[in-house]
Amino acid sequence: MRVSESAYAVAPPALRELTPREVRRVIFASSLGTVFEWYDFYLYGSLAAIISKQFFSAVNPTAAFIFALLAFAAGFAVRPFGALVFGRLGDLVGRKHTFLITIVIMGISTTLVGILPSYARIGFAAPVVLILLRLLQGLALGGEYGGAATYIAEHAPHGKRGAYTSWIQTTATIGLLLSLLVILGCRIVLGTEAFEAWGWRIPFLLSAALLAVSVWIRLTLNESPLFQEMKREGKMSKAPLTESFAQWGNARVVLLALFGLTAGQAVVWYTGQFYTLFFLTQTLKVDAQLANILIAISLVLGTPFFLVFGALSDRIGRKPIIMTGLALAALTYFPIFRAITHYANPALEAAQSASPVVVVTDPAGCSVQFNPVGTAKFTSPCDIAKAALVKRGVPYSNEVASAASGTEVRVGSTIVGHNDSAALTTALDAAEYPVKADPSGMNKPMVVLLLWILVLYVTLVYAPIAAMLVELFPTRIRYTSMSLPYHIGNGWFGGFLPTTAFAIVAATGNIYSGLWYPVVISLATLIVGLLFVKETKDVDIR
Repeated sequence: MRVSESAYAVAPPALRELTPREVRRVIFASSLGTVFEWYDFYLYGSLAAIISKQFFSAVNPTAAFIFALLAFAAGFAVRPFGALVFGRLGDLVGRKHTFLITIVIMGISTTLVGILPSYARIGFAAPVVLILLRLLQGLALGGEYGGAATYIAEHAPHGKRGAYTSWIQTTATIGLLLSLLVILGCRIVLGTEAFEAWGWRIPFLLSAALLAVSVWIRLTLNESPLFQEMKREGKMSKAPLTESFAQWGNARVVLLALFGLTAGQAVVWYTGQFYTLFFLTQTLKVDAQLANILIAISLVLGTPFFLVFGALSDRIGRKPIIMTGLALAALTYFPIFRAITHYANPALEAAQSASPVVVVTDPAGCSVQFNPVGTAKFTSPCDIAKAALVKRGVPYSNEVASAASGTEVRVGSTIVGHNDSAALTTALDAAEYPVKADPSGMNKPMVVLLLWILVLYVTLVYAPIAAMLVELFPTRIRYTSMSLPYHIGNGWFGGFLPTTAFAIVAATGNIYSGLWYPVVISLATLIVGLLFVKETKDVDIR
């Protein structure tokens, strides 16, 4: 049954509890549209390796992949600006109309990626247009989440906001899962060669159909009852940005929400659901199709726990659940990722243990294997040696030598010159360093279990966050105030995680060193959250 605005005129919307059917309709319509938006957004991340070849083929493969990651991160970088633009609009004109606009922008931008010519056809214009489309996606997503979370929370009865909004929290994972399943299906039907040549465009083009469905569903919704009541009583904010960020009382809460909640939540989310995919495919050299299957299984097994912890937060509080997730992540990331290596590519672990690789060189002659602008040339002896090892996916350590000694690579007891690629390949083969992970040697159930644990951490930190952010801010500026810390946390701290971690690993040679980024951010957020963030579950948002 449709909730009519005339009905609200009889029973005040802030006091009227929706029927179960109305509740299901509000949650389904809001969540389904958000699933599609996340699907659109994460297609790019899942296809980063292919996109690097299609749009950044003018540079070497390592730089191309980093370019692709940076273009992915560009969408995250502008999310806070989308939060400002659409958050203000949502507090001025309403929640429903705003997230209708965001979904249209997202759907059109994603569809256009599917028809965008590659670098081989239109040259430099291809990556430029791609990045512009990524920026539009980021702007749209910056306005989407706050609107959907606020809309559902403002329909929820007191004591059930965690349970209701946890459905929104599943949408990011479901959107990622949907993107992986569509990609996997296209790979199986078309074959790897055809998929990488042109079939990768199909998942993007499907966004046109998803857009039509999402817009139709959201057009059937009414405005948030709390917003209608506020508008009727003339209590709306005339300057949401000023009230949210220029007045210290609210600005302080915004800062606490960022540094005591969303920054840590973001790095746990992206480590558990994105960095794992990069780690499997780029570091451990697991076949992309198999890696997608393993990730998809862990997501299916883990997603119900968003609802479990969302409902639990209504009983014991949001803060204890989020802080527990942050603490577990910081304490266990290193052993879990070492275990993933052990079970996913035991040959790599065995080779590293039996014949460790050491680059012996003068550090002054080395460059960081990170080229974000595509202009650096890695031509020094140190750079040549490290580039060869990075390309092969071989972990290495560094040992200082004098400039006069030159650069050499030790593979166990074998010493190879920096520029002797044939000898290096022979030495690595002799030491049994695998070129790719062997599926027959993989303990797949254990890999799935470890991936599931990482997803479980995601559900702990993410399930209660929407309800908590809604409860931190007043209705008149809620959309604006909650959107900015959420999207700075997830757009900047989380969105730059893959690029940052990849650069750290490439610089050090240690395949686990990139984990220091999420560990440090999680610990910092845990400390701020424990000391300064108050529990919100009993707050009356009316």
